[in-house]
Amino acid sequence: MKVIPGQIKTGELHALMLGAVAPRPIAFASTINNKEVMNLSPFSFFNAFGSKPPILVFSPARRVRDNTIKHTLENIYENKEVVINVVNYAMVQQASLSSCEYPKEVSEFVKAGFTPVPSDKVKPFRVKESPVQFECKVLNVIETGTEGGAGNLVICEILVMHINDEVLDENGKIDPHKIDLVARMGGDYYSRASGNAVFTVPKPNLKLGIGFDNLPSSILQSNVLTGNDLGLLANLETLPAEEEINSFKADPSNASLLSDKSMQHQHAKNLLAEGKVKQAMLLLLS
Repeated sequence: MKVIPGQIKTGELHALMLGAVAPRPIAFASTINNKEVMNLSPFSFFNAFGSKPPILVFSPARRVRDNTIKHTLENIYENKEVVINVVNYAMVQQASLSSCEYPKEVSEFVKAGFTPVPSDKVKPFRVKESPVQFECKVLNVIETGTEGGAGNLVICEILVMHINDEVLDENGKIDPHKIDLVARMGGDYYSRASGNAVFTVPKPNLKLGIGFDNLPSSILQSNVLTGNDLGLLANLETLPAEEEINSFKADPSNASLLSDKSMQHQHAKNLLAEGKVKQAMLLLLS
């Protein structure tokens, strides 16, 4: 399937893009207008773009059907302030409800049952139910176009970050299982970033990994090892020396791994799943 923008309807392109660029974090944006009406709306065109200064960017896109802008953007043009609240699983249905297009004089805090909490440095209120809230000043709005579907990049600088202590681990870091964030995918699909959905990938070494081009052909051509398995092996700084391989083969505790040559790659795959990358490489070279 090949898609050329401009050759299909904007709504169809939008759906395909959102299905492919996913999961996307959700900016639950709280704003206030000049009549002191509080507004809440979720946006999944959102991410962090720096930490000094600390910058968040989200985009309330122009409506495709009638090319109008959203109340959130109108309020930002009026007041240049926003609170970005994160959305976790416990509040996702309420956050979704707030995306209904209520009249401007109606507050989504009321309609979606959220509790407004006064901010320290900006006018918009925080969402009490959100585990993390960012008070922000708006530095700039970049309009990417004037037609329906065009984005409006709201560039925000974080002034205050509020974190619920209950989502922190013993080291004062945010625990992904406790914060239990959700993210948007295509259509009505969401993803939940906790439980078995969360996994770790070791960051590449500060020193260079050996790369795929230095893996022996017997490993590269394996019918058992996947691209992810090979990626772990290729991130080793060096191939094991001959004396390390001989020592591995002479160790009685490795006898069961070496006894059946036909299972060598499967045993190595199991070691990789346990995070024992060096042992897996030694086995494969034995």
